[in-house]
Amino acid sequence: MHKSGAFLIACVCFSISLSGCTDGDDPSADPDPESEVPTLTKITFDLDLLNDDGLIGPPAGLRSVMYEFCVPDDSASTAEVRKIDSSIRIHATSPGRVGCGADQVLCIGETHQPGWRTVLEQLSMLDYIERIDRSFAE
Repeated sequence: MHKSGAFLIACVCFSISLSGCTDGDDPSADPDPESEVPTLTKITFDLDLLNDDGLIGPPAGLRSVMYEFCVPDDSASTAEVRKIDSSIRIHATSPGRVGCGADQVLCIGETHQPGWRTVLEQLSMLDYIERIDRSFAE
């Protein structure tokens, strides 16, 4: 194998090793998919469509993207998401399109804010957030 090819394979395996790359020989080394909480997969819309300012659309019609998710209806959870995302608005009486349950509150945020991608990534790491959907206010 060419030196650069071997280097590429080593780099890819090293990168993947952070999330459980194995050589396939030891099945006990594979992570249990049930025990891992998916993070960025919780975000159900394409973040790559947004520009650096968190805006989407043609140059003459840029706009922010609103998103929604559910959190438990308790002060600790709502305080935690507000600490991460200053754009969050809490709606206790609406299930939203995301379908919050009776013991949850709807949270709606938007991408036009500093560090919008990091904000969404941090929200997606919270165990009690099942998914983050694009919100279409009506």
